[in-house]
Amino acid sequence: MTKRLDFSEFNAKLEKHIERLPDYAQRAQEKLQRYFPPADEAGGKPQQNGRTQRGPVSPPPPVPRRPSAPAASAVFSTVAGQVPAVAEVRAKWQRWNEPGAKHQRRIRRTSRVLTLWVLITILLGILTVLTATGLLGGAVAGPEIGQAVFSGFATLVFGTFSVRTALRLRELKKLELPAAPSGPPPLPAAGSAAREPMERLAESEASLRELLRQLSVPTSLGTTAVPEVSVADARATADEAARALRGLADRIQAIERGRNSAPERERSALQAAVAKLREQLDDGIEGYGGLVAAAGRAVAASSDGLGTSREALTDATDRLAGLALALRDLG
Repeated sequence: MTKRLDFSEFNAKLEKHIERLPDYAQRAQEKLQRYFPPADEAGGKPQQNGRTQRGPVSPPPPVPRRPSAPAASAVFSTVAGQVPAVAEVRAKWQRWNEPGAKHQRRIRRTSRVLTLWVLITILLGILTVLTATGLLGGAVAGPEIGQAVFSGFATLVFGTFSVRTALRLRELKKLELPAAPSGPPPLPAAGSAAREPMERLAESEASLRELLRQLSVPTSLGTTAVPEVSVADARATADEAARALRGLADRIQAIERGRNSAPERERSALQAAVAKLREQLDDGIEGYGGLVAAAGRAVAASSDGLGTSREALTDATDRLAGLALALRDLG
């Protein structure tokens, strides 16, 4: 007799799981909202189970941005100024790309090509003469005549190349290049005692250049606040003083290089010399700043008349000229 299967226990378990289906759905919804919280239409806060979630939501991590081209060039300029090797390579590259250096390389290449054409022309001319006179290969026969004609034609071709190259070389040597705009001189190394004064000098030069340009601009009456002679005198004196100050900075750097290579017992004397030259350099930078201040006062007082502006600028120019003369005597 076949035993009847009893499904009562299976039906009870199935009904129990069916009753728990809402709980399963609620848990799944909670887990889903942890990763994808819906935004509230009113306040923009995430929702959970129909209620506003009180806990703060951490913002997404910021995406790092790559530095722009000007920022990258500024960083490279700063690094180039601080690392001596990089600054030296950069200076060599700038000298290589100067118009004058390119012109000299062009002249040298043209001269070498001219030498090559002349040598080939001479050799072919000798070959033509030897072949035509029968000194090369005995009596002049049919093949020798053809060879003489060919070598003569080649001599003419390379002779033409020589003449054209010679004319080109002459034009290059007579060509006068326009004066390239001189950029700011390179600053000393970051660890040098002359670095900070030279940075101040560069800033003062830029300020003085703009102030003197303002003084050279005529007013509505067709006159300038300061006579052009005084402005030109101040500009020439400032350039002379800047050259003297940079020469003093070069002396400081030379002594520093000698100090770094000298024995330990002799470095103190060299360091004392560097400190003394640094004081003189600071005095020179201060005198240059006095001329910048006088030019600024002249620009500010340009509406009061010519006398005050001219006298202030002239006095500062005379003082800076005396300082530049003293610096040259020290050098």
